[in-house]
Amino acid sequence: MLNFYFDTETDSHKSFELPGARPHYNPDRPGQVEHIFLDLVLDIPNQSFQGTCTLHLNPVRSGIETLTLDAVNLEIKGVKIDQIQQEFSYDGEQLQIYLHQPTITNQLIKLVINYGVTHPQRGLYFISPSKDYPNKPIQVWTQGEDEDSRFWFPCFDYPGQLATSEIRVQVPKQYLAISNGELIHTETKGKTKIYHWSQKQVHPTYLMTLAVGDFAEIKDEWKKIPVLYYVEKNRKDDALRSMGKTPQMIEFFSEYFGYAYPYPKYAQVCVDDFIFGGMENTSTTLLTDRCLLDERATLDNRNTESLVAHELAHQWFGDLVVIKHWSHAWIKEGMATYSEVLWTEQQYGKEEAAYYRLNQAKNYFSEDSSRYRRPIVTHIYREAIELYDRHLYEKGACVYHLIRTELGDELFQKAIQTFVQDNAHKTVETIDLLRALEKATGCNLMPLFDQYVFRGGHPEYKVSYSWDNHSKLAKLTIKQNQAKESDKLSEKNLFDLKIPIGFGYKPDKKSPETAVQLKTFTVRVHEREQTFYFPLEEKPNFISFDVNNNILKAVNLDYAVAELKAQLQYDPDPISRIYAAKALAKKGGLEAVKALSNALKNDKFWGVRVEVAKQLVRVKLDQVFEGLVAGLTDDDPRVRRAVVQSLAALKTTESYQVLKPLLEKGDPSYLVEAATATGLGEIAATHCEDKHLVEQTIKQLKSVLKEREGWNEVVRSGAILGLSKMKTSEDALNLILKYTTPGIPQALRLASIRALGTISTGQTPTHIERILQRLEELSHETFFLTQVAVVASLEHMETSKAMDVLQSLADQTLDGRVRRRAEEAIQNVQGKIGSEPALKKLREELDKIKKENQELRSRLETLEAKSKTPKSDKG
Repeated sequence: MLNFYFDTETDSHKSFELPGARPHYNPDRPGQVEHIFLDLVLDIPNQSFQGTCTLHLNPVRSGIETLTLDAVNLEIKGVKIDQIQQEFSYDGEQLQIYLHQPTITNQLIKLVINYGVTHPQRGLYFISPSKDYPNKPIQVWTQGEDEDSRFWFPCFDYPGQLATSEIRVQVPKQYLAISNGELIHTETKGKTKIYHWSQKQVHPTYLMTLAVGDFAEIKDEWKKIPVLYYVEKNRKDDALRSMGKTPQMIEFFSEYFGYAYPYPKYAQVCVDDFIFGGMENTSTTLLTDRCLLDERATLDNRNTESLVAHELAHQWFGDLVVIKHWSHAWIKEGMATYSEVLWTEQQYGKEEAAYYRLNQAKNYFSEDSSRYRRPIVTHIYREAIELYDRHLYEKGACVYHLIRTELGDELFQKAIQTFVQDNAHKTVETIDLLRALEKATGCNLMPLFDQYVFRGGHPEYKVSYSWDNHSKLAKLTIKQNQAKESDKLSEKNLFDLKIPIGFGYKPDKKSPETAVQLKTFTVRVHEREQTFYFPLEEKPNFISFDVNNNILKAVNLDYAVAELKAQLQYDPDPISRIYAAKALAKKGGLEAVKALSNALKNDKFWGVRVEVAKQLVRVKLDQVFEGLVAGLTDDDPRVRRAVVQSLAALKTTESYQVLKPLLEKGDPSYLVEAATATGLGEIAATHCEDKHLVEQTIKQLKSVLKEREGWNEVVRSGAILGLSKMKTSEDALNLILKYTTPGIPQALRLASIRALGTISTGQTPTHIERILQRLEELSHETFFLTQVAVVASLEHMETSKAMDVLQSLADQTLDGRVRRRAEEAIQNVQGKIGSEPALKKLREELDKIKKENQELRSRLETLEAKSKTPKSDKG
């Protein structure tokens, strides 16, 4: 496989492959599954069901005597073919059927398996009220990806098998039952109702679904195809607010992908306790009810809109065109994630799309630097679910954008349409995408795939600039810092890319309405270090490296302050302005503060203002405070939130005095209020010697916890996070512990569980024991999100006992993602133990020195600024 040859994991990156990882392949195929029919009777009070699974199998060869099906913890009662009982054996994981008559090629077999399930561990979930949560709805829903369908019906559970399907299900008559395809029959039978759904287009087992509940049904349509929203009955307004753009999205994707929406309906069902954000089951997407927005939440939250777009795009990429093996899941997940960018561009414009893509890249960079580096395509893992990470989603999306950049908009869309049309209702691998790209455009993109798909990593450029006025030459030196000279594999780590370099000229002062002029050259960057010379008529005001910033890269701009200021002010591309802000903050100084403060006030794009606020606080000068405070009145709540976070990061009493009344009077945005609550706790923690300030803050945050319930508990969770920053406070710890108990709203409870790890690092040994005991108790809960929160909390702790709880959780969890996270957390805790006390002391001493230096530099900058100010003539 190519990923072996191009793998670039080095000592500086942790390995993706944990102990136990091995190559995975699809199993041998005994035949083609033509059809799957589930006929089920649900017993909701007893969380069980009985029924039959009928598999229509067309043998691919003669003489097969044994069929092996995936079936985990099912009660297998009998297997028949043509009314004849077949012998079988079952070990709790696989069902071996010993055929009475060996297979004959192309002679259809109809397997009828009589089975049941009681308290299924995965695959199918029963949701019901409890003592602690009496208002929880009664619901039943399924989740098949990656390999969980085997927990609720026997099947060949891998994506390479495509079949039509039917689900006939009997439920109490007060409930709706929604499934794939179209509803072909309903029948009332006493106190029950039977729903019969039929999916006539082929799809894999992991996309078969069932959702049962007392839902409100909201009807919409696209070109006479029903578009349906199912939510709890008190959330109809939230449903339209959150999913109402779906028909527009169907229109957009049908046109963009060159293939009309291919199913008889599109339903979105919002369910309780869902373990993902959403799941793209064929024609019937399940979504978490946490995505439903109230009116106030829509002010600055587009995450739901992106989620709806993502899952809808899967109806083409993933459902219509199906991956043949999990190792190629980036084809669907990368495109669904890139479809969020496409929809953002369609709805809000190119600047918004570029900024959205930048944040996707940042998410990938974070995983690449802090967790592991891996090729996007790899078949070496322990469980397929491990592949569902930032490399698969966000890096995959960035690769699709690279393809678009290479081909241009028109050819990219043509190529994507060719891929969809050629592979509709078929399975694909990465090579099929490459073939479609070449068929549609004549372009061989294997070099691009070799660099970004079949190996790990990305280019990390350092760009230096100088101007030779005598010869009128701009000199640009570009280094690829990911290829270290000491690294034996450095040549393999180099990227070979064509990069556009723009030299920008600001508008003429006499004609300020004229556009910024950009003179662009394209260069090939393929060596560790290269220098380029560009003849220009006059010195440029700024330099734009990678014009429009289409390449997935990290970049460090080593330009003079004047060029960076001009780039921040005049570069037409918002991402270039953001890179300039970052480089200016790194330079520091009063000039940088002035330029950044000006951009925070005047840049026309909110995304740039957000990033400028984040960078401004990195400049260690007291003058930063004034620039940030001005941003608190920004019209955009996303900017105000970033400003609040930066003011909190200053950790000064002046910041506290500004933020305190902001929390008291509130903000139209939930997220701004939440950030303010967290910020006050962060500042108070820095001034822990001021007992009055700490007590005052705890009292204010306690008031928030009592009074500010709201959408997804965002504000109260912000208060909990603020309390967790006060790491030496017993009162703060007691409050957090109180909110980890059952009965607390789930979102708030999860935030409180995560907060225990944060606050633990400053607590006394006695209180650390209390925290460990609580986390150990919580680790026995089976809900996926609780387990994830427990792992995240334990990972912050600095005691070997946290490793014991993590190991126990890794051993007993049923979820591969939790297991992996727990094992990674054990490694991280291990790294902290021993060296932490010395490091803590060093950090405290360093912080003290930094603070003293900041005060001196601030005074010096002010004096220098005054000395440069021309004196006015007197007399």
